[in-house]
Amino acid sequence: MAVSFLPCLILILSLFSAIDAHSGMIGVNYGRIANNLPSPEKVVNLLKSQGINRIKIFDTDKNVLTALANSRIKVIVALPNELLSSAASHQSFADNWIKTHIMSYFPATEIEAIAVGNEVFVDPKNTPYLVSAMKNIHTSLVKYNLDKAIKISSPIALSALANSYPPSSGSFKPDLIEPVIKPMLALLQQTSSFLMVNAYPFFAYAANADKISLDYALFKQNAGNIDSGTGLKYNSLFDAQIDAVYAALSAVGFKGVKVMVTETGWPSIGDENEIGASESNAAAYNGGLVKRVLTGKGTPLRPKEPLNVYLFALFNENQKPGPTSERNYGLFYPNEGKVYDVPFSRVRSTPVNGNRDHVPVTHEGHTWCVSNGEVAKEKLQEALDYACGEGGADCRPIQPGATCYHPESLEAHASYAFNSYYQKNSRRVGTCFFGGAAHVVTQPPRYGKCEFPTGH
Repeated sequence: MAVSFLPCLILILSLFSAIDAHSGMIGVNYGRIANNLPSPEKVVNLLKSQGINRIKIFDTDKNVLTALANSRIKVIVALPNELLSSAASHQSFADNWIKTHIMSYFPATEIEAIAVGNEVFVDPKNTPYLVSAMKNIHTSLVKYNLDKAIKISSPIALSALANSYPPSSGSFKPDLIEPVIKPMLALLQQTSSFLMVNAYPFFAYAANADKISLDYALFKQNAGNIDSGTGLKYNSLFDAQIDAVYAALSAVGFKGVKVMVTETGWPSIGDENEIGASESNAAAYNGGLVKRVLTGKGTPLRPKEPLNVYLFALFNENQKPGPTSERNYGLFYPNEGKVYDVPFSRVRSTPVNGNRDHVPVTHEGHTWCVSNGEVAKEKLQEALDYACGEGGADCRPIQPGATCYHPESLEAHASYAFNSYYQKNSRRVGTCFFGGAAHVVTQPPRYGKCEFPTGH
C-alpha cells in the first residue's frame, strides 16, 4: 500500500528558523548503527534535496561534522554515556572535549546544542555523573565563549516518569528528583536551555493495545480522552505524553523549563508480538505528527508553546540490536530510496526576502520556484536565458516597464522566470533545478509588488 505522508513532511522539515520559532520545528535523527549507509557527503546532499535543515546525531563523528560544514544544516551533537564519568570528574577533560569535538568544526558546522548523554537514567550506574558532566561541559562552553550559541541538555526517556496518566498526574520517579532531576532542571533554567525528551507513543500502544485506541495513537479522528484532573481533552497520545512531562516539571517547581522532543517515531516493520508496527501505521503517525506541528499549536497544558520535534530516524539501521522494529524506524533505506513509495520534491523554505525571524505556517501543496542567490551570476544568467528561451517561460512581466521589472535584479528576474517554467510544467519533480540555480519554496516569493503565479 502506497502511503503519502512524505510530501507534507518535506514541506515543513526545514520550515522553521529557530529552536523556539513561533510555528514549531521538525528535524530528523541521523543514526548510524549500520554497515550499509551512504557516505556523510551523500547524506548531506540527501538532506538538502529534501529541505531538511536540522538534524541530531549521537556522537561527534569527524566525517559527519566535516561533511556538514557550510551546509546550513544545524546539528545537535552528543557526548556519549561512556564519557560521562570522565566529563564529570575532570574539568580539563570537558575543556579538551569541547576544543577537539566542537571548536574544530564550529562555526562552519552549525552545532546548536550538545546532548550530554542519552537516556542516562536507564542505566543507573551513569546517573550520578550526569549533572556534574553537564555543568563541566557548560563551564567549558563559557570559557571558550560558546555558551550563547550552543545549548546543553540531556535527553530523558519517558521511563523517568513515575506517573504519566492522566497527563495532569505526571511526576518524576521519586528516587531521581533530589539527586538529579532538580539540579539538572536548575541548570537548564539558568542556561535558558530546554529539557530534551524522547517520546514514543508506539511503545505505550504496543503494551496497552487493549486499552489505547490505535486512532488516538496515530493522530487520526477519535473520541479523545478527558483528563479528570484538569478537564482538558486530548486527541492524541503524543500530546498526552508531552503534557505528562510538563505536569512533572510543574510538580518539582520548574514550570518555566521548555520541552523539546528529541526522538519520536513509529516502526514500519516489527516482530509478530509488536502490535501496531506496520508501514501504514508508521506513515499515519509521522504524517499526523507533521500536520500537528504545522498547526503551530501547543499541547492542551501549554497551548502557546509550539512543538519542537526530531523524528526518529533518517535511515533504517541494520545493526541495531533488539526486536525487528529497532531496525525499521527509517524514513529512508540505505540506498536513499524512500521507505514509503510516494513522490516528493525538492523543497527549501527559507523566505526569499531574507527574513528568517518568523516563518508563518504555509498552505500545504502551494510551492514556488525561486533562484538560488548563492550560485555564480553567469550560471544564473544562463539558466534565466534558457527559461525565457527554449524553456518557454512567460517572461513578459520582467521586461522594462512591465509589472515585475522592479526590483531590477538578476536574482528577482530569474526567480520569476524559473517559477513561470515550474508552474507551466505542473510543478513536477526536477522542473525547479536549473543545474542547482533554483530551489522550491513553500511561501509566496516577495520581490517588490510582483505577484508570482501558483499555476493552480
